[in-house]
Amino acid sequence: MTAFEVRHYDSVGSTNDEAIRLAAEGAPHGTVVHADQQTVGRGRLARRWLSPPGNLYVSIILRLGLLAARTVELGFVAALAVADAIETMLPKQERATLKWPNDVLVRDGKISGILVEQADDALVLGIGINVLQAPGGVSYKVSTIVGCGGLATVDGTRSALLTALAHWLDIWQRDGFDAIRATWLTRAHPPGTPLRVTIGDRSIEGRFATLAPDGALIIDTDEGRRRCTAGDVGLA
Repeated sequence: MTAFEVRHYDSVGSTNDEAIRLAAEGAPHGTVVHADQQTVGRGRLARRWLSPPGNLYVSIILRLGLLAARTVELGFVAALAVADAIETMLPKQERATLKWPNDVLVRDGKISGILVEQADDALVLGIGINVLQAPGGVSYKVSTIVGCGGLATVDGTRSALLTALAHWLDIWQRDGFDAIRATWLTRAHPPGTPLRVTIGDRSIEGRFATLAPDGALIIDTDEGRRRCTAGDVGLA
């Protein structure tokens, strides 16, 4: 079971950047960078991740000895951990759902961001969770734990997240990605859901088919089955 050591900061530019710096200095597996706020936080595709105080911003150094081709699997592991952690704080009738590749939603609003980056021989897993504050100025629906009726503090959310992450890392390392994929599918949009995948200035519309064994999104379009390894996914 992974043991975590938390390093807490009032403010950093980016928790991922700080974790990458620490990894280069030899910080061990399980080192956690936690900041109350980020001044230049970022998400997938180099997008800015708004980081006001009142939410959870952590980056975790993981030394797993993975082949590069398996790095993508970590995002799905993290999404399951985030969903489990959030649900421990939500009312029983509220559920966290998953959207490819690693979005976690509550009431159809994005409640978390996940970013995996390589740091020499380590991976840095960045996770942001909206606990109290919903970031403004974004083009998509967002939600918060407290706004969905949950009882949560930032430190309590961190504790729940690290407990869930240790659990799912253990399953992944013991049973492989098949176990992660099977559970992810039970929490994602059901087969047949109309989806639109936007890749740059073009989009593909189809119906959700499945998650490939390597983590690619498989959709059925009018022209046949398509495999997507990048892009933004929304309901068509």
